[in-house]
Parts: sequence; structure tokens; C-alpha cells
Amino acid sequence: MATQTTASCTGSTLLQPISEIINLPLDQVNFVACQLFALLMAVWFRLYLHPSKTSPFIRHVVATLLGFYLALFCFGWYSLHFLVQSGLSYSVMVFAGLEHMHKYCFIVTLGYLILCQITRVYVFDYGMYSADFTGPMMVITQKITSLAFEIHDGLTKREGQLTPGQKYLAISRMPSLLEYLSYNCNFMGILAGPTCSYNDYMAFIEGTCYQPRHQENANGKENGKYKQSEPSPKNDVISKLCTCAISLAIYLSLCKLLPVEHSIDDDFVSSTPFHLQIIYLYLAMLALRPKYYFVWTLADAINNAAGFGFNGYNKDGSPRWDLISNLRILDIEFATSFKMFLDNWNIQTALWLKRVCYERCHINPTAATFLLSAMWHGVYPGYYLTFLTGIVMTMAARAVRHNIRPYFLVSDSYKCIYDVITWACTQVAISYTVVPFVLLAVGPSLKFYRSWCFCLHLLCLLVVVALPVKSRRGQVKEQQDGLQKDSLQDNQTEHNSTDNNCNQKDKAT
Repeated sequence: MATQTTASCTGSTLLQPISEIINLPLDQVNFVACQLFALLMAVWFRLYLHPSKTSPFIRHVVATLLGFYLALFCFGWYSLHFLVQSGLSYSVMVFAGLEHMHKYCFIVTLGYLILCQITRVYVFDYGMYSADFTGPMMVITQKITSLAFEIHDGLTKREGQLTPGQKYLAISRMPSLLEYLSYNCNFMGILAGPTCSYNDYMAFIEGTCYQPRHQENANGKENGKYKQSEPSPKNDVISKLCTCAISLAIYLSLCKLLPVEHSIDDDFVSSTPFHLQIIYLYLAMLALRPKYYFVWTLADAINNAAGFGFNGYNKDGSPRWDLISNLRILDIEFATSFKMFLDNWNIQTALWLKRVCYERCHINPTAATFLLSAMWHGVYPGYYLTFLTGIVMTMAARAVRHNIRPYFLVSDSYKCIYDVITWACTQVAISYTVVPFVLLAVGPSLKFYRSWCFCLHLLCLLVVVALPVKSRRGQVKEQQDGLQKDSLQDNQTEHNSTDNNCNQKDKAT
């Protein structure tokens, strides 16, 4: 297996002997080796290039050069696409007018990513689902488009036109080329991200990330009390590395025992009762997720080891290092709604989609967000089947939650029953939805859905028709009207109280 994938690996062949010994593709071995090297460099970066010891310029240069080295080791000359994409987008930022710069930058950056994905899939190596150069480009695309919108918000809009989150993220000056490249291609996030805001990254480089920034951060959560001493990420890094080790062990142990492809095997479908097919699908997806847990948790540990990711303090005074965390494993595995699962899976991507699409799209933002997510992920048809299914699932889950959930809130026992039922339904719905995402091609994906008679598609459509739900914007408007009504009532009450007090004073006089 390792020998067969050598030709498809465009990076260094230095670790080819190790690849053959452990029987894993060389590109995956290079990826893990580079991430472990980045972890060591992150510790060195925090200790020996601390902001108190060196200038932001040196920190930017070192972080960028190390990032380029890791990219060259993993992807060879394909890593030049990172520079081309970043260079084209920076040119748009500099030469385009501020009024429409963010739109042009969005089109150029996403368009270049899609062009590279089309070339990789349909020209070179269709069906290869491994470490490839478009993976880092996906993170760079998030960073560039976020930066463009944040510059647009900071330089063209008044504070009254921005939400609290947009005010926190808004950028009031154009970054220099070095700052821009450091933000996009630093060694901590060049291979697996996660994405982060430009302001947070600059605060890390300049050493101001431990100071109080706002009463609330970009996610709308309290930043915690501020301490003068700089907190250490050691405990969190060790904890996340242990999570990585457990996740990797589970994935390597179960991925070959429970392949998702087995769920469309003709013999399996014809001879297995439907309820056992459901259980198998859930277990197969459960065995697949630790791969993502490993990659994203390791990336988070690398950033934390460098001193990036501090997010205030907990109530007990312990530091929080989850500013750029990409997942919450327990909340994923015990999610009781489709939305709860998505909110805790690939968190930074979900925030990016919310900031650049959902909050700014005025026509059906849910569908637009899912479509953008599919385009960003790649050009495999399975991605589009997954996200089209996700639209229907989200609408149905929202309808059930708004119409049925209130009846189960009358007591704790009813609430517990509701949580158990919705947990099971959520896990089955998620597994059903993401099968095309794993199978990639149209034929196998439709074969799976036909074996299930498209039952969840039909059920969700029936729920959406039978249980209509007001749009999010309508709900927000109702809440605002309610607040205004309450405010008027409070003012009227205060006015009446003042009149009564005046009358009492007159009587006393």
C-alpha cells in the first residue's frame, strides 16, 4: 500500500522506509511527522522567541519560514499554490476599492481553490482521499476571506452598522505583506489549521493576548477574569496529546473492521435486518470520526504549545485554551440535536461560514451556507449530496424542536426521555447524511440511499410540511418587538410611579 502511494506523494521521500514499515501512505506519514516537528518548534517558539525577548517582526519571519518549510516537505512544488493564492488575494485587497474589495477577494480566493480541486480530482487522481495540497488551501481560503470582510467592516462601516462580534473582529488598517503571509502560512496552522481571526493572531504575535480585550469575545462569551501572570498551556497540551493518542489508536483499530463501504454491499443489504443495518452504520461512522479528532486536536495542541489559543479563565481560576479549538468531542458524541452536533464539529469552519455567509446573506441564508460549505469542501459529488441532505435535515430538526420539544419540558423525567430519543435520532440522521461525504461518488451514494428507500429524506420533507417554523429573521424580529414592548411597559410603569409619588407629596404638603 505504501509503495503504491509513493508516486502520488509530491513531497519529500525521506520517510519512505518508515512508510513501508508501518504500511501507511507516505503523504500521511509526512503529515504526521511535520505536525510532530511543528509541536517541538511551537515549544521552542514560545520559550525562546517570546514577545518579551524578541520583536514581532522576528516572530513573523520565523513563523512564516517554518510554515513554508513544512509545506515544501509535505507537498513539494504544489505548495507554490499557497503563495499564488495568497498573492492574488493580497493584490485584490491592495488595488481594489474598499467598497467591493471583500466581494472580489472572496470570488478570487474561492475560485482559485475550486480550480485546484477540480484539477486534483478530475485530472490527476480522482478518488484519492488522503493528505493533499488543497487541504491547507481550504484553511488559507478561510483566513483570506475572513480578513477581507474584517478589513471591509473596519474601514468602510460605522460602529453602529456592526454587530458586537463584527466590532471585535474589524480591522482598522491594511496588514503588511509580512503580516499577511505570517497569518496565512505560519507553521502552527499551515497543514491543518485551524483558522483564526487576524486580530487574535496579531495579539499572539505581539504578546497582548493575555490582556483584557473586550468584555465579551468574538463568540459572545465572557472572557473571564484577568490575571497578571502569564498562564502556562502545559496541562492543556498534555491533555490534548493524550486525546490524540487515544483517537489514533481507536481509528487504526476499528477503521478496517467497520468500513462504511460495507453498508452498500449487496449481500449485507439483502441478508441483514434493517435495524442491524442502522446499528452498523452508526458504528461505522463512530469508528471514522477519531481520525478527525486526532488531526484537529493535534493542531490545537500545536497552537497552544506556541502560546496561541488563550481564552481567559474559568470560574475556578484555571486558564482556558480553547480560543481556536475545532471540536468538543463529548458534545459531538452526546448531541441531542442536528444543530448541537454541527455547532461542536469543525467549530472554526462553522464560525467562518456564519461570519462570511449566514449573517450577510439576505435570501435563504441556511441554504446559501450549506452550498458554500459544499463548494469549499471540494468538487466530489458526494459533498453536494451530503449538504443538500443537510439542508432538509436542519429544517426538519428545527421544526421538531420548536413544535414538539415544549411538550417534554414539563418535568425532568419527560425531558430525559426526550433527550434519549433525540440523541438516537440525531446520531442516525448524522450518519445517514454524511454517507455520501465518505463514499464521494454519486453511484455508491445513491445506491445507499436506495437501500434505505430514501426514508429519512421523505420523513424530513413530511415534517417540514406538517410542522412549519418561522424563519430565524422572523423570530429575531418578534424578540425585538417583544423587547420594545417590555421597554415601553417599563417606561409607562416608571411614569405612573413618578406621578403617584408627586401626588402623595402634594397631599402631604
